[in-house]
Amino acid sequence: MVVRSQFLAFNLMALIFTSVHARSSVRAIVPPNQSLAGKPVPPLIWQSPARLHHGLRTVRGTLMVDANGIEFRSDQRNSHRWPFGEIQTFDLATHRFVLTSYENRGWHQPGDRRYRFDFSQTMPPSVAAELSLRVIKPVRNGDPDPNHPAFATIPARHTTRTGGSSGVLRFGGNGIDYVTPTQRDSRSWKWSDIQTIANPDAFHLRVGAYRETFEFELKEPMSKELFDRLWDYVYSRDLNITPLIGGNLQ
Repeated sequence: MVVRSQFLAFNLMALIFTSVHARSSVRAIVPPNQSLAGKPVPPLIWQSPARLHHGLRTVRGTLMVDANGIEFRSDQRNSHRWPFGEIQTFDLATHRFVLTSYENRGWHQPGDRRYRFDFSQTMPPSVAAELSLRVIKPVRNGDPDPNHPAFATIPARHTTRTGGSSGVLRFGGNGIDYVTPTQRDSRSWKWSDIQTIANPDAFHLRVGAYRETFEFELKEPMSKELFDRLWDYVYSRDLNITPLIGGNLQ
């Protein structure tokens, strides 16, 4: 009986230690900018002259973004408006915006309908970031903010089959940014947009987003501590552990 009591007491202490340790770990890895409670919603308003590529025709008008969604206004009877909930995803480059809606394509063609816009005025990175948050679903944002706060940066090269680009990887509370002067190669991924990350060695990083995968050759080694922090942001952001303290749920 004494041995059994000691065994049960040991198991109980191990369970308490594991639960408390897990709880403290979860608190440490929650991204500071992910909570929207009490956080003021920034204004969202932007517009630019734009051209909508409509089949073989080009329609001129104004592309507008506001708190209710995205709108294209034209005098040529091709105006459209999409509430954020009706936007499946988007691709944003320096002067190009491709919106994929939940509409069916015309003439009974398979797939969802896509709208491609070319615009003259650059969309500010703050507007692009807020737009990706409002859409919620995974997007391809090619307009990162180089001045956004980051807890770590590493110079890197994005390797591709046809070449690549050099830039800086920036890791922050909202996600991972790759900032490069090469057109159409910059990226801003929210943590919720990233499906997997891999660090086969100290000089390589793979970011597997839901829309695409980027392979990076790092010009400086990535520490194990930094990769562990990134791992927690990607894989543990939805972890919810309720420890047992004194036999009661806390």
